[in-house]
Amino acid sequence: MPLVIRDLGLRPYEPVWEAMKAFTAGRDRSVPDELWSVQHPPVYTQGQAGKAEHILAPGNIPVVQADRGGQVTYHGPGQLVVYLMVDLPRAGLGVRQLVNIIEQSLVSVLATEGIEAAPRPDAPGVYVDGAKIASLGLRVRRGCSFHGLALNVDMDMEPFTRINPCGFSGMSMCQVRDFSPSANLDALAMRLTDTLAVALGHDTQAVQREPDLPGVGHNPAS
Repeated sequence: MPLVIRDLGLRPYEPVWEAMKAFTAGRDRSVPDELWSVQHPPVYTQGQAGKAEHILAPGNIPVVQADRGGQVTYHGPGQLVVYLMVDLPRAGLGVRQLVNIIEQSLVSVLATEGIEAAPRPDAPGVYVDGAKIASLGLRVRRGCSFHGLALNVDMDMEPFTRINPCGFSGMSMCQVRDFSPSANLDALAMRLTDTLAVALGHDTQAVQREPDLPGVGHNPAS
């Protein structure tokens, strides 16, 4: 079964979320898995476990109540988001195994930038010297995952100070640029989706790379 990887560019959060839900609801065992790499305009998303008190001062940044796991996080330009639509039974994976694949793929890709990162057993995500560089949040419906990961690359980090990221008061956040100023988001997206593809059992030579997803909003930068 092939894997489809889509690069959506900069897209509003809610249309992409709705497209993930529609894709998952409409798929069957004959539909290939997909990875979508995307950036979002500024938005806070609150997961199913989210508590209102963790949103301290959102200001003019919208807050969206999402159906993923976890609590509140921030998305903005310069952050690499990868959504994973994976048929878990077909891939022979459980949710914990998928989380491990995501975390280890991030650790591997960050190592190529000279960044020593690691997951934490008490809090999903990937960390550098105690500061969070990547967040995870998944939802599984009918055995199929959606939502995914967010890697801070080269973004305005100030909005993280207006929340308790992932429900942790005072959590330090960091980004790739702090350690590797020349890092390129597009190159990281290619490297990370390739790494995820291999970890999910795919041959990168057989991956179908698609530039777009029809009908999912418009690129705000265009």
